[in-house]
Amino acid sequence: MNLHEYQAKELFNRYGVAVPAGRVASNADEAAAAAEALGGALWVVKAQVHAGGRGKAGGVKVCRSVAEVRAATSALIGQRLVTKQTGPEGLPIHQVYVEVGSKIARELYVSLLLNRDRSRLAFIASADGGMDIEEVAEHTPERILRVELHPAVGLSGYQARQLAFGLGLEGKQVAAFEKILRGIYNLYVEHDAGLVEVNPLIVTDEGAVLALDAKINIDSNAMYRQGAIAHYRDTSQEDAREVEASAHDLNYVSLDGDIACMVNGAGLAMATMDLIKLHGGDPANFLDVGGGATPERVTAAFKLILSNSKVKAILVNIFGGIVRCDIIAEGIVAAVKTVGVSVPVIVRLEGTNADLARKQLAASGLAITAASDLTDAATKAVRLAAGR
Repeated sequence: MNLHEYQAKELFNRYGVAVPAGRVASNADEAAAAAEALGGALWVVKAQVHAGGRGKAGGVKVCRSVAEVRAATSALIGQRLVTKQTGPEGLPIHQVYVEVGSKIARELYVSLLLNRDRSRLAFIASADGGMDIEEVAEHTPERILRVELHPAVGLSGYQARQLAFGLGLEGKQVAAFEKILRGIYNLYVEHDAGLVEVNPLIVTDEGAVLALDAKINIDSNAMYRQGAIAHYRDTSQEDAREVEASAHDLNYVSLDGDIACMVNGAGLAMATMDLIKLHGGDPANFLDVGGGATPERVTAAFKLILSNSKVKAILVNIFGGIVRCDIIAEGIVAAVKTVGVSVPVIVRLEGTNADLARKQLAASGLAITAASDLTDAATKAVRLAAGR
């Protein structure tokens, strides 16, 4: 689950991570009131979308009067912001974050994430804040600092100072920086985060260290124990089909092709998509119905698949281990009848009661193409999707 900047900064405040004062607004009047309440003579109006690159896409406006704050908010709210991370369709802007302007002396970068190779959390930092960290890693990797945290110890003081000195911080800035790192670490662990990123972390003209931006991702698998922040989820920023899939306990990811896949098991789903690509086709989605697939879930999966107008064929690839193939066949027949499938359906079933399942499909009288194995299924799907 991704958080908006204003939500991430609410958490930052709770954990002692210093941020500039700001308020969220849903319309121009609220934004103007926020600017007046914050005071000062300079504000920044930021579009709240789940994507980076907002500034380059026109989603961040510097304003020098309350009237400019009002105008900037009116121009953003209700629009879709297109950045390099959103694709051409963009993401809807329903809120803006009005923040007091900061006098920036330096821009730094810091993030906390899991190093899967080492099974340890790692702080990543760079003196090149405000840039994409991927670009820094590619062109000047020596500018990236990293410390790994022992799971029994967490963040040690010497590690915080190592990063601080590496970034060129001095005096009171070192202690302020260590406080920010400790806040980020505690937030990450207590909220089951997958990523906490601050880009940029700024040093102001007065020497203060502040998180000017905030990006937090929460592990969706841990949401059952993160009820206190469950309301932070904004489904308007997510793919509508993926939201619908989660309501039915389906693992679904939209792709750009025209051959829909319905498979049980993530590994088998990946292999299925690889074979489609190998034989010249393009998958329209990743869809794992799970080991406990039921006729109802299969019907929901078909409806979800067919909500994509690009789909020209459906490949069902099920290995009946935990779930029996005849149960899946029953669901396929019911789904095709209920949903009214108008594209070719190719089915490959193996495992428990596979022979019975094939007989059920053959006796259904429906236009379902049987496949003998995975390669046969992939080649038939590619051919039928192409109209051959």
